[in-house]
Amino acid sequence: MNIRRQDLELRPDPKRVLLRPFMASVVVKPTGHAEPSRRLLDILARVLMLDDATVEATLESVLNEFHDRHVDIRAIFLDRFEKMAPLLPVDGEVSKSRKLLIGSYFTNEYSLESSALFNPSIVTAPDQSGLAPDELRFILSLRATGEGHISSITFRSGVAKTDGTVRLDPVSRFVHSPRPEPAAQYDRALFRRKLHEMGVDHEAAKRATFDLPDSFTMQNLVARVAELRREDVSTDVLRAGDQALHLAEANYTVKFKEGLHMSEKVLFPFSPLESNGIEDARFVRFIEDDGSAVYYATYTAYNGSTIYPQIVETRDFTEFRVGTLNGPAVANKGLAMFPRRINGLYAMLGRQDGENIHLMFSDNPYFWHESRVIIRPSQPWEFTQLGNCGSPIETEAGWLVLTHGVGPMRKYCIGVALLDRDDPSRVIGRLKEPLLRPAPDEREGYVPNVVYSCGALVHDGVLILPYAVSDTATRFASVGLGELLAALRAG
Repeated sequence: MNIRRQDLELRPDPKRVLLRPFMASVVVKPTGHAEPSRRLLDILARVLMLDDATVEATLESVLNEFHDRHVDIRAIFLDRFEKMAPLLPVDGEVSKSRKLLIGSYFTNEYSLESSALFNPSIVTAPDQSGLAPDELRFILSLRATGEGHISSITFRSGVAKTDGTVRLDPVSRFVHSPRPEPAAQYDRALFRRKLHEMGVDHEAAKRATFDLPDSFTMQNLVARVAELRREDVSTDVLRAGDQALHLAEANYTVKFKEGLHMSEKVLFPFSPLESNGIEDARFVRFIEDDGSAVYYATYTAYNGSTIYPQIVETRDFTEFRVGTLNGPAVANKGLAMFPRRINGLYAMLGRQDGENIHLMFSDNPYFWHESRVIIRPSQPWEFTQLGNCGSPIETEAGWLVLTHGVGPMRKYCIGVALLDRDDPSRVIGRLKEPLLRPAPDEREGYVPNVVYSCGALVHDGVLILPYAVSDTATRFASVGLGELLAALRAG
């Protein structure tokens, strides 16, 4: 087929830095909190002992060096001071300049995409105003990876034309991570079931949440866990209480301030379940029965030892609701929702067994209970593993599913399958050869010999496919939809 690789590449930019908490000699995970230590207390004491003139001069030097790299650096310094204030060795009034300086000692720049910018997904943007008739505005999500291999979700925006070419908007040098707010209410029965899915003993989960109301708040849970720590309870019950807190923190909402450019927004790990990163968001523009649109994204939260499937919901890419996916059918990575209900039910693809593509249905996008295998590896280039490369795309001929296959030497290629529109468990077409293989200049990177995507879109009869290059950078390819469907029918 006539696959067109475009002369456009997104590479990691170490200049895009986020202000993050820093504590000397402590490995600070995204969710890290200050703990009293001799080292931290010594730093605080040294700054408190400085005379006012030295404080002013040192602060002026810091602000002169860093103020043009961040929009709100003073506010962040003050916020960091408030986090460290309980550790101050003395009582008394502290001047604003000294607060700012103390905050700077416990802040550092984090280059969120210094290592990689990859695994893209692409969706039609909510706002399509001001475009030429042949243009479509899109939002691109990317997995950004920085120091410590911690991943976050970052965004770009741009315009696609009918010939499949894309034009990216200029990228801001500034990035913003909003302060998350916990969910307003939590369901006790759901919490117990989810804790059991996380490996917590059922009886321990019941004991840990015993006195909570059927619908409780974060404050209720914090009080209950504090009570458990004062009581003579088993380590299993204490662990269940801690896991309940982690689970509650994994259900939250973030809202960016108005007026930010799309490239300035970053969803950085917040909850303990995400402490080692947010991986491979698969965004989909979901059309409700009434014709309105909502955007969902499934992603993998990783805490350093265990993965947790999560879901994001937004209507405007300003406010994002984050929650846990529930049920035995959401095991493993690579979950991707269909863009509408099928026969009245939500539908999703997954790779529950780590090898085959599964299909599942549910009446609630947050709960998934059963799945069935619909596509197995059949060609040598996918014998090791088969999974999706994003949400299915609806066409007149059926559901277009981009797949990833892993073959000899752990080489990743992108393939395509076609599912029946009314019964997506029925495979009606499949390419025998990959749609996209790593080109000679795409084989080197953080993970060699990989092309991979988390989602594509169709614009005016052309499939536009952003794809990752060896887990390092992102490129774009396109192919005529008619040509692709013809090959699928022939295959």
